Amino acid sequence: MNILKTKPFDPAEYLDNDEAVASYMTDALETGDPSFVADALGVVARARGMSEVARQAGVSRESLYRALSAEGNPELGTVMRVMQALGLQLSVTPAKHGNAA
Repeated sequence: MNILKTKPFDPAEYLDNDEAVASYMTDALETGDPSFVADALGVVARARGMSEVARQAGVSRESLYRALSAEGNPELGTVMRVMQALGLQLSVTPAKHGNAA
């Protein structure tokens, strides 16, 4: 019997350029799921080096891991500081489904 060895998928391994990071974060934001967005931001931070991102964002590495997990609920200020530390910015476009008031 052949035993197939696998390892867990880690998207951070594939976020090796700015375009991949931007696409990943755009997809996460488009879900509208805050916990998924926080987790995705955490994946990007891991890909770039969590300790360095935490230092640049002015938070402890442990707090950043906690805030940017699927169970985390980071404050908008934390998200903005992390985005800046990652060299990312948020932008707004009209929703594709046209829910304009």
